[in-house]
Amino acid sequence: MERFSEVGAAVIGSGFIGTVHVEALRRLGVDVRGVVEATPELAQAAAVRMGLPVTYPSLEAALADPDVDVVHVTSPNQFHYPQVKAILAAGKHVVCEKPLAVSSSESRELVSLAQASGGIAAVNFNIRFYPLNQHARRMVADGELGDVRLVTGHYFQDWLLLDTDWNWRLEPDKGGHLRAVGDIGSHWIDLTNFITDQRVESVMADLSTFVKVRQKPLGEVQTFSQERAAETEPVEMSTDDAAVILLRYANGARGSVAISQVSAGRKNSVQWEIDGATAAAAWDSETPDHLWIGHRGRPNEILQRGAELMNETGIAATTLPGGHVEGFADSITSHFREIYRAVLAGAAPTDPLYATFADGHHEMTVGDAVTRSAAEEHWVDVAE
Repeated sequence: MERFSEVGAAVIGSGFIGTVHVEALRRLGVDVRGVVEATPELAQAAAVRMGLPVTYPSLEAALADPDVDVVHVTSPNQFHYPQVKAILAAGKHVVCEKPLAVSSSESRELVSLAQASGGIAAVNFNIRFYPLNQHARRMVADGELGDVRLVTGHYFQDWLLLDTDWNWRLEPDKGGHLRAVGDIGSHWIDLTNFITDQRVESVMADLSTFVKVRQKPLGEVQTFSQERAAETEPVEMSTDDAAVILLRYANGARGSVAISQVSAGRKNSVQWEIDGATAAAAWDSETPDHLWIGHRGRPNEILQRGAELMNETGIAATTLPGGHVEGFADSITSHFREIYRAVLAGAAPTDPLYATFADGHHEMTVGDAVTRSAAEEHWVDVAE
């Protein structure tokens, strides 16, 4: 039996994703010690709302708690770099939301600091941990698709469709210079890199800002909130609403991805297709328990998630019986299970299934190449 109750955790941030982190940790049996917020008052309110026994008035207080072994960073992007540095310096393990930082120079430094610390340092690219994505990775590794030739798909949302939609991610000083690509495109690129075991080497990108002016509320707005502020001010936009990117991979494969946060009706649609020399596979996050497998000389297949039908990698990521859909929250729980196993072991596995800081840094360098390619209108190599 796994001893997750022996590990103590603190979570920075109590918004949408911070709450998801707390719930996943509790499901594993981890001792969630408390939350850190922008002010002691907000931290106290969050602790009461979540039923947590401890509230921390500051990150320093959480880091001083000897019962805190792991700190989860779910704060706005501009805080990731200084907070992760402080966590590593305190000798704690860290799980950071993506992006790892707001620049590749910051993420590069965090990779070095994490390696020097000897601790577990992970980035929450949780979509890897839908069971059929784990199954697909093993299929590719076992040669069931043949050599990977083409990787295509999209990541579409609609929560920033209207000019009255607002979130801190729209502001470059808080979210970074890439918005849709950095926020959700990074998930798609990490996922397909993970499944194919190939990294993007060069890109040709076209970025679009369709909503040129947005109405910024004069008060705070929670992520995915449907509330409309009574008082707003117009703000010109510079971050990307959508992108179309051509991709070249290390093994010679080609790819393309469309990314959008302004696609009406698409709440959180992640799709990928991998075409190999002998077979193909495709997955859609809106039907996450089904994997399409394509063939040339025999009927295509739909694999429904079930332990009796999956390979051992897929089975290891499965927690519910077949027919009981495993979704977003389950993927985060499975992701954290893998991370906390490494925490209990005292060292990272040789080839971890979770995303490391090096993986998070790769996404930052892909983002740099996307930005340059869109500005200069030509192919750009990803510089590690």
